[in-house]
Amino acid sequence: MVTSTHETSHRIFQDHPEVLTPAFEALGLPPPAKAIIEALSPDTTEIKPLERRVDTVLKVEPSDGEGFLIAIEAQTARTRDKGSSWSYYVAHLHAKFDLPVLLVAVCRNRSTASWAAGPFECRVGAWTTQITRPFVLGPDNVPEITDESVVAREPAMATFSAIVHSESENAPAILSMLARGMRSFDKATAKYWCEWLEVGLENTPVRETWRELEKMVATYFPGRGTLFEETYLEGRAEGKAEGKAESILSVLEKRGIDISPDTRHRITSCTDLDTLTTWFDRSLTAGTAEELFAEE
Repeated sequence: MVTSTHETSHRIFQDHPEVLTPAFEALGLPPPAKAIIEALSPDTTEIKPLERRVDTVLKVEPSDGEGFLIAIEAQTARTRDKGSSWSYYVAHLHAKFDLPVLLVAVCRNRSTASWAAGPFECRVGAWTTQITRPFVLGPDNVPEITDESVVAREPAMATFSAIVHSESENAPAILSMLARGMRSFDKATAKYWCEWLEVGLENTPVRETWRELEKMVATYFPGRGTLFEETYLEGRAEGKAEGKAESILSVLEKRGIDISPDTRHRITSCTDLDTLTTWFDRSLTAGTAEELFAEE
C-alpha cells in the first residue's frame, strides 16, 4: 500500500536532489551540485498488461565522467518478491536508456535496511546469472541532524534525515531541534518544509509530536489531513480556494516552472476546490504549467 510516508521518502529527491549527497560521497561520485539531474518517467511497463513502476528515476550527468541513472525506491518494510522487481527495474532501465543504473533503497529502520542491501540473486544451481545490490540510505549512513545551523543551510537534508530517523529513540529530540532551526526561515519556506515533514511522518510514532511543534497556518499537501490543512479548513470557502491557488503557484515557482499571466489568472480565479486539488497534485510533477489543465 502506498502511503504518504512512502511518497515523501522518494519524491523529495525529485525536487531536492541534494538529499543524495550521502550516496554520492559513499560512492566517490561528484556531488549533486556539480551534476545535471533530471527526473525521468518511472514507468517500466511493457506491452503486456503488467504495471511496473519505479518510485523515482533520475538521470545524472556529472561534470566529470559518464552519465548514469538513479532508481530510487522507498522501502518501509520487507516485501516478498521485491528483489525480483528491483532486478527487473534495473535491467529494463539499463536496456531502455543504455546507461548504467544505481538502485537506491530508502529505509527508516535498520532491519529493513539490512535486508534491502541484498544481494538478490537469480541463480540456477551453482551459477548466478544476475545479482542486484541496492545502495541503501538508512539510519546507519544518513547522519542525524542535531545542529540548528545545518537546518538553516540544508533544509532538504535535515527534513530527509528526520524522516529516515523517525523510528529512532532520538526522534523527538531531532524534531524539536528541527522546529527551532526552522525559525530562521521566512514564513513561506517554513510552511513548505513543515508540511513535507508532517506528511513524511505519517504512520510513525512521532507524527503527533511534530504536529505539536507546528505553528504555521497554510497547506502544501491538500487532502492529506495535515495540521495546516485542518486549521485552514476552519476558514471560509473563498479563503480555502485562495490558499490552494497560492500553494499551486508556489510549488510551480519553487520548481522553476514558468507561469504565463493567463495561466496565473486561471488558477487564481478558480473557486472549485476539487479542481484546485487536482491541479495541485499535478503541479508536483508537471513539466509545464499548462499540463495542470490536461484532459479538461
